[in-house]
Amino acid sequence: MSAMPTDRLPEGEEKRQAVREMFDAVAPKYDRVNRLMTFRLDVGVRRKTLEALDLSPGSTVLDLACGTGDFVVELNKAGHTAVGIDLSYGMLAAGRDLRRLSQGDLLALPVADASVDAAVCGYALRNLVSLEPFFAELARVVRPGGRIALVDVSAPDNRVMKWGFDLHFNKIVPKIGGLLGSDKNAYEYLPKSVAYLPEPAEMVAMLERAGFVNAERRQLTLGIAQLLTADRP
Repeated sequence: MSAMPTDRLPEGEEKRQAVREMFDAVAPKYDRVNRLMTFRLDVGVRRKTLEALDLSPGSTVLDLACGTGDFVVELNKAGHTAVGIDLSYGMLAAGRDLRRLSQGDLLALPVADASVDAAVCGYALRNLVSLEPFFAELARVVRPGGRIALVDVSAPDNRVMKWGFDLHFNKIVPKIGGLLGSDKNAYEYLPKSVAYLPEPAEMVAMLERAGFVNAERRQLTLGIAQLLTADRP
């Protein structure tokens, strides 16, 4: 069972351990439940993320917090060399191609300096203990001229869309996850975890402080997701 607290948001090493145990617990049903809860909107977000990377043929790509590695499979089918890294061994074990997946901490990537052309991270920024060391790691492993694309949830700017987002994410998601998932606490935590995310302007500033250029943030899918992109000079 997951050790994720339900009465508060954990910090530091407690958060790291709780997140790993939570995803280990939900791994067997995660992809199916996630597709249902998002009405497959995550597929469209993934496509836009890939477009934002603007990869050259045969690029080397890191998929960070890769989960079961379905995006890794997609990237390799497109002719790139993709490797996925995730903290949760349970998520990796539920994947389709273990040869391309590796367990690791995103704040201490098991990757050589300036060794990849691009890096992508989907819906995991809020699950990290700290963002600044993660952005520093991205700057370390991405080659000069490389690019990153980071996705996470976002509250829409439009008031009507925000009302619908709050209803779905805070009320419906925990109920569906509790009924169909393997860990009710996990799906109660996920909506609350948005509170971990800094303001968009601060995340852009963090990327710039880490050494990236052309950092920008935009909303996707009517504002319920946000995409951060930046380049290594």
